[in-house]
Amino acid sequence: MSSPAVQLRSRVAHIGEAAVERARLSVVPRARVRAPRVPFVTLVSLLLLGGVIGLLMFNTSMQQASFAASSLEEKASVMAARQQTLRRELDELRSPQRIATQAQKMGMVVPAAPAFLALDGTVTGTPTPATPEDALQLTRRPAPKPASLIPPVNTVEVTAQPTAQADAKAQKKAAKKADRQQSRKNKNNR
Repeated sequence: MSSPAVQLRSRVAHIGEAAVERARLSVVPRARVRAPRVPFVTLVSLLLLGGVIGLLMFNTSMQQASFAASSLEEKASVMAARQQTLRRELDELRSPQRIATQAQKMGMVVPAAPAFLALDGTVTGTPTPATPEDALQLTRRPAPKPASLIPPVNTVEVTAQPTAQADAKAQKKAAKKADRQQSRKNKNNR
């Protein structure tokens, strides 16, 4: 038998030859592998569709927000106007002129000579009852107009004298009236 070293050499040579055989390269035409187009087209279509739907929803929500904002602005302006009206009414109700006028309507008057009580119980002044003649003039009297604003009164007398045209019109009216009355009588007689 042969020695194990010889066997090993022959085996290595045989493996080496097989490797060389396999290592020889040859030109092979390339096989192109195309990626399937359907999934890519579907993905792009879904992205576009999602974008368009998203834009529509965003636009719709913006319009709704705009309508809500304009409605709130309108309410705010109405409320501001109402507040101004109420403040004006409150100022008119708090007016000293109005309060004095209401007091006079109720019969209250300012006394002519008031009397005062001191802390020790003494009376300063002479107490007199108030009368309606003591009432204050609260409203201003209208100022008299200057003579230049008062025009002189001109009176003109007109005498009625019938004219020929007026007589002709009156005769035509009387004739029409008589015709109408005659036609009514004829209808009633039938």
